[in-house]
Parts: sequence; C-alpha cells; structure tokens
Amino acid sequence: MKKKWIWILVLIGMILIGGLIIGPVMSDVETPSYRIITSQKDIEIRHYEPMIVANVKIVGDRENALRKGFQLLADYIFGNNTVLQEIAMTAPVQQRKYKKISMTAPVQQQAIDASWEVSFVMPSGYNMVTLPRPNNDSIVIEEISSEKFAVITFSGTSSSENIEKIREKIDELYSTQQYRSNRYCEICFL
Repeated sequence: MKKKWIWILVLIGMILIGGLIIGPVMSDVETPSYRIITSQKDIEIRHYEPMIVANVKIVGDRENALRKGFQLLADYIFGNNTVLQEIAMTAPVQQRKYKKISMTAPVQQQAIDASWEVSFVMPSGYNMVTLPRPNNDSIVIEEISSEKFAVITFSGTSSSENIEKIREKIDELYSTQQYRSNRYCEICFL
C-alpha cells in the first residue's frame, strides 16, 4: 500500500515538473509582428506586417478540416520538404472558409464548396527563397502583404457553437467599422 502511494506521488511530481518545463517552451513560440490599431471590449484591430504562410485546402466540415490540415502542415514543418529541414512552429494556426479569388477584388468573393484553408505562419527568419519547398503538392506557400485583422482572444473550446458566437461579435464590429481585410481568418489558434 505504501509503495502505491510513493508511485502516485512520483507520478504527480513528474507531471508537475513536466508542466513547469513545457510552459516556457510553449510560450516561446514566435508570433507574427503586429501593432494594435484600436481595442473595443475584447476585440483588437491589429495591423500585421508582411508574412509568409503555408496553406492547405481541405474539403469537409470545420473540425475535420482543421485536424487534417494541421497534420499535413505539421508534416511539412517537421521535415517533409525538399531539404528535409525542420521549421520552427509558430502561432497562430489559421483556418478560414475557402474563398474564390477574383481578378478585381482579391478573395472575399464567394465560397466555392465546403472547403477550408488551414495555414501556418512561417518563422520570420525565412523569405520566399530560403524557405524549404514542401514535398506535398497540396501545400501552397504564399507571401501575405501587410493586413488588418479583427482579433478576439477567448478561452474555452473551439466548438462550432463558440466559434459562431465569436464570429457574431467580430461581424458586429465589422458592420460598424471600416476594418475589412482581404484575408479574413475565421479562426486563429494561438
């Protein structure tokens, strides 16, 4: 009986130590440079500097698209690229409803099917020449110019119900402000 309690205490101790170690590692993830233009309640309007993203288009419902897209992009940054080089993880992971690109108004035209675009922002130390090319043809690397985004930080799960509530808050701000962006990240996971 005494041995059982010792093992339980050792296990709890290992979990606590692991949590203390992983916290700083997880918080040391690079995020894109931005400046806050304005804040209203829990929504910030941010101006992001140019960035490079790796995108993959996935057909299906939001949750499965995020899971599959994340797996494909993680495979790329973990070394499935032309030089077999690992690329540091950054935040946020972005997901948005796939939009058709128009010649006169880039993006924001119409949804073409039940597709989602999942994106990883690439580390700032890379440019379009130095970033390794993915071996998977479904992954597209693109450079994004400076953009404004409405950002809301929330706790809880990324369930469809919570995401819809958050989208409504942002849409309410959009309807009263002039902060439309060519790239609308529906869900950004920090």
